[in-house]
Amino acid sequence: MKLMWFHLMPYTELPDDFRDNHPSVWVDIHSSLFDPQRAHHMYNDFMDELEFAADCGFDAICVNEHHSNGYGLMPSPNLIASSLARRTKDTKLCVMGNSIALYNPPTRVAEEFAMLDCISGGRLIAGFPVGSPMDTCFALGQNPSMLRQRYMEAHDLIIKAWTEKDTFAFNGRFNQQRYVNIWPRPVQRPHPPVWVPGGGSVETWQWCAEMEYVYCYLSYYGYKAGMQTMMGFWHEMKRIGKDMNPYRAGFLQFVGVAETEKEAYDLYREPAEYFYGRCLHVDPRFAMPPGYTTEATQRAGIESQVGRAAKEQRTNIAVSKSAREYDAILDNGYVITGTPDQVAERLRAIAKEMNVGHLMLLLQFGNMSKQLTQYNTKLFAEKVMPQLRDLFDDEWEDHWWPTPMADADRAKVSAPRMMAAE
Repeated sequence: MKLMWFHLMPYTELPDDFRDNHPSVWVDIHSSLFDPQRAHHMYNDFMDELEFAADCGFDAICVNEHHSNGYGLMPSPNLIASSLARRTKDTKLCVMGNSIALYNPPTRVAEEFAMLDCISGGRLIAGFPVGSPMDTCFALGQNPSMLRQRYMEAHDLIIKAWTEKDTFAFNGRFNQQRYVNIWPRPVQRPHPPVWVPGGGSVETWQWCAEMEYVYCYLSYYGYKAGMQTMMGFWHEMKRIGKDMNPYRAGFLQFVGVAETEKEAYDLYREPAEYFYGRCLHVDPRFAMPPGYTTEATQRAGIESQVGRAAKEQRTNIAVSKSAREYDAILDNGYVITGTPDQVAERLRAIAKEMNVGHLMLLLQFGNMSKQLTQYNTKLFAEKVMPQLRDLFDDEWEDHWWPTPMADADRAKVSAPRMMAAE
């Protein structure tokens, strides 16, 4: 099993009355809430945390893209990944990812990902999300009914730019380029492994199977809510004749580890309630624009996570309020907390039941401090990770993992290292 450390980079100082006095954490969150001097410290703490996770031995560190967003301060994950490429050695870099329909032209993604792959010596995982409706349709003004068409055309252009040896012309509906000839070219051939984060679209499952890409479900609502989506994915893989290799899939889970069960309960209450009370405060206006959700997904009755968050905001019923309170957060499986043995036992069971070989961990969430994040990360790496490593490797091969250059052929980079928790 591959264990991957994921960071959302949330703004950690949203006010206590945020939910009452502000309509949404996304799109129209007011600029007066953002303090650049405080964000300077947040960004540097976040990057320290990512580097610390690499030092602790996680297989990959993961970053992602959001816009106009109070819980995701990475409008350009490539900027973060470029620094991590220099300050880590063997850890894989998962950019999950670039919302490729937003780039004009998409060859910008082909160039920057190729550059990251070169700097890192072939350690890049290239994530191609469609993008949330808040990011794509509202913050950056894309037509929701054309978003997936733009996405597919951008994908085709990027893959051809990576693999075509000669300069070529591209004449699509949305992109016309007379000369496509990207420099640099990626180290990995024919190109870095492509992973596709999705919310449960049937078409996305089918397309990942056709293209032999990894499907990733980045769950805000934990394994209980995610089980239906992952079972739907595997049912579709079986229906179309694909094998059940668990490395076809990735899943994200919030986790908090401590030496005792009570300590875990106490330590992670505040950051969990911060995330589910403030970071998922999404205005219903932005959640489900007409044309964004495909017909097949609607017919299958699959609800997006942001749609769920918006529905809770709109209905404001008692059960929704309780789901923002810590005991309900734990009972619903949004966050898994406990001792290392308890967490390892739960994660082993989840990975087996979901048949997921790439497990992404959110070990920093909400307003969790740098010190607590490093404590959580170190304890997981030392006492949970060894109990999960052996899953699946005796039966399945991971065909979707980066293949870096041989160590002897790579540049010797000397960079400051953070080897111990502060």
